[in-house]
Amino acid sequence: MDRVTILDLFNQHLRVGLIEPNSRRERTDSVVRKVSLSNEPGFISYSEMDEAHADKVIEEQIAYYKNLKQQFEWKVFDYDQPLDLKERLQKKGFTLEASEALMISDLTEANQLLDTQVLPEVKRLTTEQEIWDIIKLEEEVWNDNYQDLGQRLVRDFNDSSAHLSLYGAYVNGKIVSAAWMYLHEGTPFASLWGGSTLADYRKRGYYSSLLAIRAREASEKGYPLLIVDASPMSKPILEKHGFHFYGYSTPCMSPKFE
Repeated sequence: MDRVTILDLFNQHLRVGLIEPNSRRERTDSVVRKVSLSNEPGFISYSEMDEAHADKVIEEQIAYYKNLKQQFEWKVFDYDQPLDLKERLQKKGFTLEASEALMISDLTEANQLLDTQVLPEVKRLTTEQEIWDIIKLEEEVWNDNYQDLGQRLVRDFNDSSAHLSLYGAYVNGKIVSAAWMYLHEGTPFASLWGGSTLADYRKRGYYSSLLAIRAREASEKGYPLLIVDASPMSKPILEKHGFHFYGYSTPCMSPKFE
């Protein structure tokens, strides 16, 4: 598939049309938004605005979520209009988080991931305890609290409609690398998450194996496009594995509404 087609599919399916568990999707004339039905923040995935109306639309969304007492994220892509949308949100009190690179791999073409060897230590994870092994790994690697992530993964693990697949590499009974994937039903996309590896076990092929095993599952189940929101550290690694760069996105977090 060519670049324009893939980006159109991404916008159509994962920004405009995506329905996530435990949320209510709403579309107005200007935005597509998620109202959270759990304790997670709301989310604006897509917007159509021009310079003349952008500030008014931003204020309307702030008022809407404030009435719900629900903090929300507005995910801005660098091709969104107006081009100064991030700056406008910042002036309204939003906090801009680190930008991520939108990376996509097309499995319908010759793709090295489908031929990459998967190390024998890498296996599919099938229990809640293994999810908490992932969380312990994430916390050790990043020195942060990932309990909310653990609760979300457990919830989605037990919800068949979430189509969550989890993988990890175990050495002597200890998880040393892990990653997961969502198959977005009704779309051509599978999204890849995680990929953290303990420092002492890096450069041994675990990251590549985790990419490969998820690519194979996605391909076998009829999902031709892999997508990753990549950090600056991951972007060049993914490019080496055949992913292409489609732009940057920036999570913009609203103030908290008490």
